[in-house]
Amino acid sequence: MKRRMIRAITLLIIAIIALLVFIGLYIDETNRVQETYRTMFATYLTDTTSSIDSYLNAEGDKPLRYRRILADYSSANSFGFLMTSLTDEQKTSLNELHACLLKYPEQMQKEDTLKAMKTAVTDISQSLDKGFEEADKIVASIDKKGL
Repeated sequence: MKRRMIRAITLLIIAIIALLVFIGLYIDETNRVQETYRTMFATYLTDTTSSIDSYLNAEGDKPLRYRRILADYSSANSFGFLMTSLTDEQKTSLNELHACLLKYPEQMQKEDTLKAMKTAVTDISQSLDKGFEEADKIVASIDKKGL
């Protein structure tokens, strides 16, 4: 009986150690995935900035260049949604700006709006909170009735 109890306690200790190892591995993998999300988020925000520059400096084919802005920002928005380091308000700001790009392209293609968006995206990519405030100002400046 005493041997069985010692064996049971030994197995319990081994099981607890194994559980702690798996928890540590899970946390490490979660952090690694979040780092990948942050990297991709920053990459797509940088791509969005260069796409806005390309649009503003373009001679022709503006619709294609606008679609590139939309595609790059859409990818950044998707990775931003997956990140745990962003607050719900920040995710909402990113999503509302994306919705404006989709729903109101005529208003978003104005030069001053795109310059403001470039500033906001640059600030967001540098992890500055004022970038989200600037994005909110851009969204507020859009006429939601489409006029």
